[in-house]
Amino acid sequence: MASQLMEINFAWACASVVGVVFIFAGIQKLLAGIEWLVQAKQLRPPRIAQPFVPMVPYIELVVGGLLIAGVQEIPVRMLSIVLLSSFTALLFARLAAGERPPCACFSFRSTRPIGWSNVTRNVGLIALLVASIV
Repeated sequence: MASQLMEINFAWACASVVGVVFIFAGIQKLLAGIEWLVQAKQLRPPRIAQPFVPMVPYIELVVGGLLIAGVQEIPVRMLSIVLLSSFTALLFARLAAGERPPCACFSFRSTRPIGWSNVTRNVGLIALLVASIV
């Protein structure tokens, strides 16, 4: 019984770390307003994703809250993996093309160009989510 509880707490803790990151990022983007959106568009998301760019902060807030609350744990954690993977793929594509626009990850305040550290951070967050599922 105690080991089951530890497994559940470990899984929740891993997912909650990502949830806190999502909530922080979403709040920062909302506080930045249109300035964040301008910077996000510099990352040149694929055409199919462009209509969803303005919704990113709201999606991050909702998904982050669901991760922390433990609602629909496995589906929400898998959705989070898909979300982070899409962000990571976009960063990877820009870096592979030799482009280094500012990272719009945590609002417009981050004027430092994207780098491999952004990809590494996201891979670490994905690893936490995977650990929370298995």
